Amino acid sequence: MEQVKGLTGLVLVIFLQGTVVQPKQENQNHLVKVDDNRGDDSVFLTCGLKDKTITWIKDGHTISSNVTKHTWNLGSSAKDPRGMYWCQGPTGKSKPLQVYYRMCENCIELNIGTISGFIFAEIISIFFLAVGVYFIAGQDGVRQSRASDKQTLLPNEQLYQPLKDRDDDQYSHLQGNQRRKK
Repeated sequence: MEQVKGLTGLVLVIFLQGTVVQPKQENQNHLVKVDDNRGDDSVFLTCGLKDKTITWIKDGHTISSNVTKHTWNLGSSAKDPRGMYWCQGPTGKSKPLQVYYRMCENCIELNIGTISGFIFAEIISIFFLAVGVYFIAGQDGVRQSRASDKQTLLPNEQLYQPLKDRDDDQYSHLQGNQRRKK
């Protein structure tokens, strides 16, 4: 029974590995939120403080002070806006938020054009491979000549060789006068 509990615990640990449970935060007004769900790939930070004027801070350095908007445009996500960001007002300070965009330079966007290109290239490569195998397998290699290739087995292109005239054999005559032994 103890082994079953240990095995169940092991399975749960494997399935839940990497998941982090965070308690629900009571005061969510002190958060900086990221908004990157825009069509132009721009990244916006939103400050949750209730103050009228805010100061945006990146990596300990002030990037803008006394701003009345609670959003800050970091620019395009392709420009890799990294750093620790937080907002600060006269009455409070938000928790820092680390922003890190990993732009994949060698990634391929899978859309219908890319997939059809892969399939087309695969068909072309299989075609060229099949043509190459056909031509290589179809070549007559240098064959060693045999003695039977040099001599004529039957003269005058005969299909069969007639038997010599013999009357002494039992099967020399198929019908007619056959010798019977008594």
